[in-house]
Amino acid sequence: MARLHEYQGKAILAANGFKIPRGRAASNADEAVAAAKELGGEVVIKIQAWTTGRAGIGGVAFAKKPDDVRAHAKRMLSMKVGHFPVEAVLVEQKIDIDHEFFLSFAIDDTARAPVIIFSAGGGTGIEERAASTRRISCDVDRGPLDSAVDEAVGGCGLPQAHSKQLAESIRKLFVAARSVEARSLEINPLVLTKSGEFVVADCRITIDDYAVARHPELGIEIAREFDHPPTALERIAYAVEQNDHRGTFYFAQLATAAAKGSKGLVGFHGAGGGGSMMSMDAIVNAGFTVANFTDTSGNPSASKVYRAARIILAQPDLVGYFGSGSGVASQEQYWSAYGLAKAFWELDLDIPAVIRLGGNTEDRAVDILQRMSKLLRAPVEGYRKTDTPAMIAGRFAELVESAGGAKWKPRPPRVPKFVKDPSSTMFPVKNGCVWIDTAKWPQIRSAIETHSGELIVDHAGAPATSLPSEELATKDSELLACDVESRLAGLEGFYLELDIPGLDELIGGTR
Repeated sequence: MARLHEYQGKAILAANGFKIPRGRAASNADEAVAAAKELGGEVVIKIQAWTTGRAGIGGVAFAKKPDDVRAHAKRMLSMKVGHFPVEAVLVEQKIDIDHEFFLSFAIDDTARAPVIIFSAGGGTGIEERAASTRRISCDVDRGPLDSAVDEAVGGCGLPQAHSKQLAESIRKLFVAARSVEARSLEINPLVLTKSGEFVVADCRITIDDYAVARHPELGIEIAREFDHPPTALERIAYAVEQNDHRGTFYFAQLATAAAKGSKGLVGFHGAGGGGSMMSMDAIVNAGFTVANFTDTSGNPSASKVYRAARIILAQPDLVGYFGSGSGVASQEQYWSAYGLAKAFWELDLDIPAVIRLGGNTEDRAVDILQRMSKLLRAPVEGYRKTDTPAMIAGRFAELVESAGGAKWKPRPPRVPKFVKDPSSTMFPVKNGCVWIDTAKWPQIRSAIETHSGELIVDHAGAPATSLPSEELATKDSELLACDVESRLAGLEGFYLELDIPGLDELIGGTR
């Protein structure tokens, strides 16, 4: 489920009738000080991070003076939660609290209906007080049942005026959640101030992935559940997935540095959810830290696998590339092998790679990887479904040890000199183009016609296509295979350029 920050959730609640503290988000210390001066008086500064227990890690502080606000904001904006930096803080007026309550909207999968969970005690430690919570059943259309709301509020011992406000807050929670198709919406705490107002002191919200497209106003970049705001690399990967729906490509960064005592940081590339999880366990059990989780399954195109590999290898300090997933994948594994081979050659791979491609045409896939390994500075070993994840993880550890501590440095791809030369021939394909060195065409013509399956043919002594341009544009996987086979045959003059917007800029320039 896609998550929102506290300040974003509060804006949704305010739009649905809740009172929230005055304040705003800040991305630097100057903005935080400016916000505090506008508010006047004592303020609270809170990191905006998708985690609980922020106070316990120094992520919540109170301040009365601008210098104190600046100091807290600078410290918090230099923090990391897990492996990822804090990018914003929320500066709000301090609330004069008299009593705290807990409110949470969720979807009960068993009942297939919404439910509201209520407790007369909110704040930290609510998980330990689960026995004191009340479940308020909800109708999908009309919201919480009035009788259930009245019964829950009636046990709080509040004056009638406050009981009425609290009951209305419970009803408004349902309306707010439904307005954005939230999967969950938690207010903890909802506070009763000493002046007699109910105010949202903190909140957490997740939006149903399938609803994100219907709510562009929320500004959600990636319709997936992460434990951190999307990184630049995750944004690039998500754009790849959105631009090519042939198969699945999932990418999430997990760590930016190896854990203490680890054998090193590993780029992980899975294929098939269950098999990928088992393979991740194998590499972790072998003593490594997994930098990312990646899955390319559902019969992905070779170009999608290529882009996935390029994105994985945009992460620095990897000691190796470990690919393993389902051992019985019903997809042609040689397409994945071609995608990996192209990426490994273009990036001049100099860290070991172990790839298990179990399933259809696995022998052909292994052969492609073994042949490409001869052109690289580091070994690339291919394995089949009969090779267990634990076994190949052990072999991976041996190769990493033999590499003597070498770590990967991200780099732009090698590109032949004839690419973008005005004298070269170019044909567009999906999110890229084919380049052919026209001067070398007479020498490479026969091989290119063979390796491309006659998608590229000769016409009057020059390269031409055998298909209309619209149809050729969908043959990027076949042309990628031609690129790799030409490379393996030692032929120069054919190159498939595949766009990955933003990636080269992220890793720093061209090569």
